[in-house]
Amino acid sequence: MAVIAETLPAQSSVARDEVHQVLDAPRAQSIRVAYTTRFVAAEVQRNPQDFQILYRASMVPSAGDVVIAKVSELGKHTRLQSPVSRRQLMFVGQEIMVAYGHRYAPDQFLAHVPKDLGPCQLVASGGVASEVIEQHASIDQATQLEPVGLLMRHGQVVNLADFAPLDINNESPQAAQSGAVHPPVIAVLGTSMNSGKSTTLGCLVNGLVNAGLNVAAGKATGTGAGNDPNLFTDAGAFSVCDFTDFGFPTTYRLEYETVRSLLVAMIREQSATGADAVVIEIADGLFQGETSRLLADPIFTQHVDRVLFSAQDSLGAQAGERILLEAGVDLAAVCGVVTASPLATQEAQAQLSTPVIGTYELCRAEVAVSLLPAK
Repeated sequence: MAVIAETLPAQSSVARDEVHQVLDAPRAQSIRVAYTTRFVAAEVQRNPQDFQILYRASMVPSAGDVVIAKVSELGKHTRLQSPVSRRQLMFVGQEIMVAYGHRYAPDQFLAHVPKDLGPCQLVASGGVASEVIEQHASIDQATQLEPVGLLMRHGQVVNLADFAPLDINNESPQAAQSGAVHPPVIAVLGTSMNSGKSTTLGCLVNGLVNAGLNVAAGKATGTGAGNDPNLFTDAGAFSVCDFTDFGFPTTYRLEYETVRSLLVAMIREQSATGADAVVIEIADGLFQGETSRLLADPIFTQHVDRVLFSAQDSLGAQAGERILLEAGVDLAAVCGVVTASPLATQEAQAQLSTPVIGTYELCRAEVAVSLLPAK
């Protein structure tokens, strides 16, 4: 197998079987880092000498593997979310640090981790590299990436899980010390993407905080991005985490047992913070694979006390109520985009036994507290 010297520049057009590149401090500083790779990048900044970049034609990436890639053509995503979720403008030719991952987004892309290190796409601004299978007709083609190579450390491919602060299989010291702490847990689900789930959760957090409660929040499934965790923090949650804190760039196509364990671990960790209440978002809609399986699993009602449901319209609200009640959950209220219209709200309430509450009404302390499960 041919080996090309370390001095070969990343942008060389020479045919490559294997390329090793040194990741020195200046280069590490120049690479644009994504939200998904923030914990890895922090270690790279501290000890760049421990890391290298390896391209080998036979390499097959896995979800969570960290890749250094060049932006070859801008498309749907022109900005990359930084570790603190600042939207960094990207330029063609820049190197970025992202993670391979699958994506399920009916409003954007269906994408799978590719089977090689060939050209791929940026399918989420939070920093997910993948191969687009399908896309929504209304959006631009995905931004194109040219992988330079996988990030390596001590001869091993670096995966997000290697530097994640939380682990689904091992309790943190805080959780281990807290014992069997069980604050009330509310989950927020919805009809689909963009049905208002994150806003509903943020407003509920704000209302509970306005009532003097300490609230912990989390996002258990979805695609890695900093928007929602930042929203939860801005709403007043004193502890916030998402699945990227456990080392996953996305949760789509994870083994179901992993998704199940992730939900339980997130509730466990957020319950151990000393919170008076824990609020967790479940991404996408009720028909999405992970969500539907979670709802059918007794583990869900064992760990989640009540549910708020975000709907886009009255028909979705009615269907969602039926599905959730059949699943045996304690459905507290319907909120979301449907409540932006007084007429749609009235239409929905006429068909539902569950109260329909305006999303921003949740910011009122008395409304939010009324949705907590009875002790």
